[in-house]
Amino acid sequence: MNRLTQWVDGAATAPDPDAAVRDVLDPATGGAIGQVELADAQTVDRAVTSAHDAWRQWRTASLATRTRVLFSFRNLLLEHRDEIAGLITAENGKELSDAKAEITRGLDVVELACGIGSLLKGERSLSVSTGVDVSSVHQPLGVVGVISPFNFPAMVPLWFVPIAIACGNAVVLKPSEKVPAASMRMAELWQQAGLPDGALTVVNGEQEAVEALIDHDDVASISFVGSTPVARAVYARAAVRGKRVQALGGAKNHLVVLPDADVDLAADAAVSAAFGAAGQRCMAISVAVAVGEVGDRFVEAVAQRARSLRVGDGRRGNDLGPLITREHRDRVASLVEAGVAAGARAVVDGREVNPDGDPDGFWFGPTVLDHVEPAMSAYAEEIFGPVLCVVRAETAQQALDLVNASPYGNGAAVFTRDGSAAAAFERTVEAGMVGVNVPIPVPVAPYSFGGWKDSLFGDSRAYGAEGVRFFTRSKVVTSRWPTSHDAGLELGFPQAD
Repeated sequence: MNRLTQWVDGAATAPDPDAAVRDVLDPATGGAIGQVELADAQTVDRAVTSAHDAWRQWRTASLATRTRVLFSFRNLLLEHRDEIAGLITAENGKELSDAKAEITRGLDVVELACGIGSLLKGERSLSVSTGVDVSSVHQPLGVVGVISPFNFPAMVPLWFVPIAIACGNAVVLKPSEKVPAASMRMAELWQQAGLPDGALTVVNGEQEAVEALIDHDDVASISFVGSTPVARAVYARAAVRGKRVQALGGAKNHLVVLPDADVDLAADAAVSAAFGAAGQRCMAISVAVAVGEVGDRFVEAVAQRARSLRVGDGRRGNDLGPLITREHRDRVASLVEAGVAAGARAVVDGREVNPDGDPDGFWFGPTVLDHVEPAMSAYAEEIFGPVLCVVRAETAQQALDLVNASPYGNGAAVFTRDGSAAAAFERTVEAGMVGVNVPIPVPVAPYSFGGWKDSLFGDSRAYGAEGVRFFTRSKVVTSRWPTSHDAGLELGFPQAD
């Protein structure tokens, strides 16, 4: 059985017979396909020390050198995309084409980082006072920690690592222990691209490794993606230690369907956004708010499409793969059961599924719950599975109030033909990413990814301009070159003249 260790000093570490290990499961079969060593605090310390030593040199590398490494990594990632997608599908279960798509979206950020020279430009003002100039520069933080989730084993690390590396930092990446292979393979590609040994370190582990990374004195920042309770805990633990933090949490993304919307277009979008990747996306649509008389037509159109989806092994060309673990599958089922017991109607019931795959896989089919109420646990909790809750609203304002009352604020979408209604929604909805006739409004790389309220802890979002600023510190330099006749005491507070 393949055993993954850690990536330190530009190479995989030798197997440690004393290390704790965890089986890596194939969710489509329920069986183990490998093992991963779990780093303890001492292992994390060695990794951070290695990264800190590498950073001392990497921070002085020219922009031309960094850019060459980024371009080389970009080409290697593209060359090995199919291979890495296979690793993702084996450990995560998502459909193979979806795994390739997440790498493609990650490549967008790599390509943005290839232009780091323009993103790191400072400012300069001449003669702010007589003979005095002021300039600003952006310098790297040092060693930065990245903690990524199971649902996007390649894309989420690619949101952070290329930007951090391009800015001159060294990165310690802690991927989900459920899906370690993609991160380890990408570390090899970074090494082949010419990144100095130690500038990227991968530590595999669980809670002990996460806490050791957050607590380490030589780690300057933490980037995290995961559930809201964990994001809140990561933010609190890191912030109290004076670290810069961007902790992206959970979501309950709403899609509002107004009465004038194209029902077929809205239904296509809702099904695609709710059930892609088996709903295991932080930008998945989990609630559709049907306004007025469009409700029955919309639900019927969604149900028709949901029933046509094929559930099975992601390597066989199906539409939905399995959920990540048996425990998670059972939790999703319990929330559906609670919704039905509370009065929701299971128009399509994913508990009744006949998958194209091993019977021991962690299967759950597309589920449509109609007439869901906000008090139900199926509405209030982040299900993170292929479940679309439909809530009925009488007016557009009532729908907007429902969206804004949610403690989450990751993404929200509206489907309408009315430009003024769309503009009003865009202006007033309380979400960090908004779609108008677009169900999953994930920003392209030059913009930044992140939500509001309980979907983001910290001030900076991922990638884009905010990502560059997160991984750098600004330094302002005020300079004056006086001559001998300018000598003399000046005890007053400096003033421009």
